[in-house]
Amino acid sequence: MQDGTAKKPLSGRRQLTLILITATLSLGGSYLLFFLAQDSSGWGTTNNGAFVNPPLNIEDIGWQDSKGIKVSTSSDWWLWTVTENCTEDCAKALKNLQATHILLNREAKRVRRGFSNYSGNFIPENQPNLKIITIVNQPVPQGIYIIDPNGNLVFRYAIVTNPKDILQDLKRLLKVSQIG
Repeated sequence: MQDGTAKKPLSGRRQLTLILITATLSLGGSYLLFFLAQDSSGWGTTNNGAFVNPPLNIEDIGWQDSKGIKVSTSSDWWLWTVTENCTEDCAKALKNLQATHILLNREAKRVRRGFSNYSGNFIPENQPNLKIITIVNQPVPQGIYIIDPNGNLVFRYAIVTNPKDILQDLKRLLKVSQIG
């Protein structure tokens, strides 16, 4: 009888020790992952475009249409192409973005396309629903931008970017977006 009572407290101590070790390892592991994620060593992102840094808004850069009227995003997402001098790459990018817009299917009504050309010597042909945008305040680097309904420039891509990468990012943004 004494053997049975002596084993129970020992067994309870083992269980308590096991529980404390498990809790300590879980808490320590979560802190370790947290600090590794902050350092960004070994962690990747799922987006293909580069985040616009420093953050810009269409108000900051002074978006206007060709008539000088201020353009608002008004609950629409935008695919905006900016070039300094439109060449073959630019014309190809515009055609690819038109196809990308079509591939959005039912989500296409949530996205508009815009084009800005600093030199002003190129007017896109055969591009229905393409809005020509002029920039008044602050020039932005050449590229393709995704702009959210609040007017924030979110992602930037090179002109020669594969349109599938842009489509993938845009679909993901439209899926998780609570606005627009």
